[in-house]
Amino acid sequence: MDASKLVSRKFADSRSVEQRKRHGRSRLSNNKDLLPNVDGRSVIYRRFRDICLAVASDQGGLDNLSEGRLQLVRRFSAACVLAEQIEADLANGQDIDVERHALLCSTLTRLAQRIGIDRRARTLNPTVADYLAGKGAETATGNGGDVEAME
Repeated sequence: MDASKLVSRKFADSRSVEQRKRHGRSRLSNNKDLLPNVDGRSVIYRRFRDICLAVASDQGGLDNLSEGRLQLVRRFSAACVLAEQIEADLANGQDIDVERHALLCSTLTRLAQRIGIDRRARTLNPTVADYLAGKGAETATGNGGDVEAME
């Protein structure tokens, strides 16, 4: 068989990425690694991973991110880690390159706008006043909110 036909047949695979075998894809594609050939135990990698996962969670989770958006999240996380390193140097009394820091901040702002970081925290639990108001209404009915006691 001609090698060119074999190669063209191999690249003409009509299955989607999700349909292909998971073991046939790279560790990055399978979300096993965030970066190739990096020791996951380093402080910087752990911080990078934490930022990636937090931003991805804000966007609905890794499974809901398109590949393009995931790439933006990774770039945003890398820029965050670099900015944090510069800020740590500043806090330790070292001179920093203000221009580099300003450029990173500007890049972070643009990436955040592209990713769409607009998550707003919502309160899942009632406030103390709402809770007490609800308890007051239950007490006023005389049954403490027990429906069976009313029957």
